[in-house]
Amino acid sequence: MSNLHRKPIAQSGKVHDITPNSAGWDYVGFALYHLQPGDEIAEQTMAREVILVMVEGKAHFAAAGQDWGVLGDRMSVFERTPPHCLYVPNESDWNARAETDCVIAVCSAPGKREHSARRIGPDGITLTERGKGTNTRYINNIAMENEDIADSLLVTEVFTPAGHWSSFPSHRHDEDDFPRITYLEETYYHRLNPANGFGVQRVYTDDGTLDETMAVADGDVVLVPKGHHPCGAPYGFEMYYLNVMAGPLRKWRFVAAPEVAWILEKDG
Repeated sequence: MSNLHRKPIAQSGKVHDITPNSAGWDYVGFALYHLQPGDEIAEQTMAREVILVMVEGKAHFAAAGQDWGVLGDRMSVFERTPPHCLYVPNESDWNARAETDCVIAVCSAPGKREHSARRIGPDGITLTERGKGTNTRYINNIAMENEDIADSLLVTEVFTPAGHWSSFPSHRHDEDDFPRITYLEETYYHRLNPANGFGVQRVYTDDGTLDETMAVADGDVVLVPKGHHPCGAPYGFEMYYLNVMAGPLRKWRFVAAPEVAWILEKDG
């Protein structure tokens, strides 16, 4: 299996634990917890800022010296409702106690202590349509650059209907040359509906030195260190993914793959 394709490491508790060291890069971290009612977790952010995303279920949170109460009301991610999230700055601690079966994503990147702990969503997060035809998908922007709520992190959710493509036309963000393009490492946490389905993700560079095509199952994570990275959802299987991006500049600027640039020009 490709080193870019990460399967869950457990059935419960911490099921993903991707660090910059394990990924072989510098910025993005991604962890995921599957908890049952009454389960408790606690972490320190150290030098990293964190956005906690309630993917599914409900949990009670305390972070950065504050009680944030119970977050979450989406029992299935495929309800497509806005998520409840919590931003926690670096040099802080946080803990959670599951109120229901729940899935909690821990998105992290280097922090600068320039932002305070705060709730993110569900208010202010609106499901937005993007693309045309079988390139149509639906976006919940959690923390993109238009919201000054993080030092480094960019986080978003994407819902791709069955039979559609996503993260398409193929594009890359692997050079630090703003405003033409920015360097952003990225993780994709995939879910499928029905859960026994599969999706496809390709990660490739223009020169072909990296060219991996992966069949992703429900719960898998794909790492994108560089190159283009489109996804496909076969007929019959709806795809969700949670994106985490970070790099030296908190801006998302990309360059389309040469073979698909005409699509962007045609569609505007």
